[in-house]
Amino acid sequence: MKAEVATAVNFITTLLRGTGLLSEEQLQHFSHSLEETLGEHYEDHWFPDAPFRGSGYRCIRIDHKMDPLVGKAAYTIGLSRKQLLSLLPSQLTMWVDPYEVSYRIGENGSIGVLYESKPPPETHPNSVVSCKLRLGHSRTVMNVSS
Repeated sequence: MKAEVATAVNFITTLLRGTGLLSEEQLQHFSHSLEETLGEHYEDHWFPDAPFRGSGYRCIRIDHKMDPLVGKAAYTIGLSRKQLLSLLPSQLTMWVDPYEVSYRIGENGSIGVLYESKPPPETHPNSVVSCKLRLGHSRTVMNVSS
């Protein structure tokens, strides 16, 4: 989850940096605050074995309203949601999912992928290896005598 959240935060911070209206100190503080906020928000809604489960909950949406999580981070550097809306694209959607972070600017814009990775093979929930690892079992040989 850390890589995906860091990617999303970096993308939004880069958009803000491009305006030239915020100091590097403000950007760093915003970035740190947003990373903490997203991490806490996604903690119980992160399902690596079913990456699209909870996707709507993890979606960051900025249109005529500011996404509340991004707005919360902006507040820590003294920006109102209205000010932040003027600094970011008017229609931005980001999907922060296990193994992929993507975005779209505009309702009809194409989707860009910011981060993509493959799940480790042992994360499949029905995998025998995965079950053994979770239970902490290893192979045991038993001799039975009569």
